[in-house]
Amino acid sequence: MTKDFTVAIVGGGMCGLACAVGLSRSGIRADVFEAGSKFEEVGAGVGLGPNALRALKGLGLYEVVLSRSDAPRPTFREFLFVSGLDENKVVYDYPPTPEDDLGLGIYRPVFLDAVAGLLDPSIIHFNKRCLYVTSMETSTVISFTDGTKHEADVVIGADGIRSVTRNYVVDESVQRHMVFTNTIAYRGLIPLEDLKAAGLQTQLSTRPIMFVGLDKHFVIYPIHGDKRINVVAFVTKSDIPPQPPLPSPWVAETSDRELQDHFQEWSRDARIIVDHMGASIKWFIHSLDPPLRSYSRERVVLVGDAAHGMPPYLGAGVGQGFEDVFLLCELLKNDRVAKSNIEDALRAYTEVRLPRANWVLERTTEAGQIYQSYQPGMETQEATRLTNIWDPIWHHDLDADINRAIEMVSKHVQVS
Repeated sequence: MTKDFTVAIVGGGMCGLACAVGLSRSGIRADVFEAGSKFEEVGAGVGLGPNALRALKGLGLYEVVLSRSDAPRPTFREFLFVSGLDENKVVYDYPPTPEDDLGLGIYRPVFLDAVAGLLDPSIIHFNKRCLYVTSMETSTVISFTDGTKHEADVVIGADGIRSVTRNYVVDESVQRHMVFTNTIAYRGLIPLEDLKAAGLQTQLSTRPIMFVGLDKHFVIYPIHGDKRINVVAFVTKSDIPPQPPLPSPWVAETSDRELQDHFQEWSRDARIIVDHMGASIKWFIHSLDPPLRSYSRERVVLVGDAAHGMPPYLGAGVGQGFEDVFLLCELLKNDRVAKSNIEDALRAYTEVRLPRANWVLERTTEAGQIYQSYQPGMETQEATRLTNIWDPIWHHDLDADINRAIEMVSKHVQVS
């Protein structure tokens, strides 16, 4: 069924492209406007939890993503939490999960390349940086920095945590809802053989390992066929409140000495890992705080980090974006949704998605505080706080969300 409305997606990241595929396959014209000269994601690997994979299956993207991922099949994602201060002391061993409770790791640029290949090139527009969004009587207009404009019936803001489309939805400065968390993340890749040669005692396997300590933590997991270890180390200044967003850029190169100084009093294995990261890249972690009170206004709707940008402590940000996209695509393709009641559909989307995604955002912030409050002797307390921390995120009923949103739209149709 061909729809009587058009869609413009601002942002060609993971959520924007997934949304474009989902809508295009449903006969909805969805143009993608990307600020850069190509599709590009900042960052290395990304972990997708069971909820994210269910959303990708619903969008028809699971198989193509699986075929391009590091692993030939999904892998279990139970974390092992160990002390970064006491050599290899287990703080919490995440319990085994059901066989269908699986996650997947994939390199962000690989995901973009795989999904972009499913789109008609004619709907992709590069070098289109959104300047602002305005509402007309029957449509919405996007104005770009190159002086051009585009008119569509629906605008989907998938333009990340520094979203310009969010300014229209919340009708105030984008910085009003964005803070620097006083956390810096250092990312690096280390050949597995180098760590073994250095005498690393920690047993590395397919499961992620989290080293925890006061105001610091880091996670390691294998990628590239288990030949390299991806490391993300977090350092926080917890004695000061979150700050206004920093000026660009939020990514910078750093010396190996800077990171080594932060972890010089940690355990031998922790120092071996940090020492082998070398000159790495650091990210200044930002978050939306306070959370948004709406994800839509009139015919403009937000997905992903534009709606609920969060720190990476639970690896849940991309998954929440995919949940957004899956629900939104199911709503827009539904027979009950047409140009005449688009705003009802977007309100239903907000009503269902906002409590869920904002809760995950808050839960993620709490997780970082748990990881970075550990001190020796706190094993029992830490284990209690970490118990099944991912379960409410992974085991969410997406189908129930979709049915609820569609029911809301149906009630509006009956009333009108």
